[in-house]
Amino acid sequence: MADSKNSVTLRTRKFMINRLLNRKQMILDVLHPGQGPVSRKTLQSLLAKKFKTQSEKCIFVFGFKTAFGGARSTGFALIYDSLNDALNCEPKYRLVRNELADKSTGSRKSRKELKNKKKKFRGIKKAKVGGGK
Repeated sequence: MADSKNSVTLRTRKFMINRLLNRKQMILDVLHPGQGPVSRKTLQSLLAKKFKTQSEKCIFVFGFKTAFGGARSTGFALIYDSLNDALNCEPKYRLVRNELADKSTGSRKSRKELKNKKKKFRGIKKAKVGGGK
């Protein structure tokens, strides 16, 4: 699919419809001569037009590597049938990238200390340990 204003071309390889996970999965070749790598948002909108999906939130693109000399990138794309299917199957870090989940707040050290503090309590007291902050 060629886009005249950007001259970005999408080609799919190894296209597969995965009925168990309710998604289409493919390797995506992006040709972008004379430009830098194409953003994920742009790729999502181009794929939404090409595959006629109801929402760009159901499209996940990741793992892009730019070929030596530029002009071509290769990565992976997943297009879910519904948003609920995506929320059930995708790992949390990819949901955070697509703004479908919130990134955990606080430093890693404070989260680990809170986890270990909660181990010392059972039942209702366990919930009260984290509420003080």
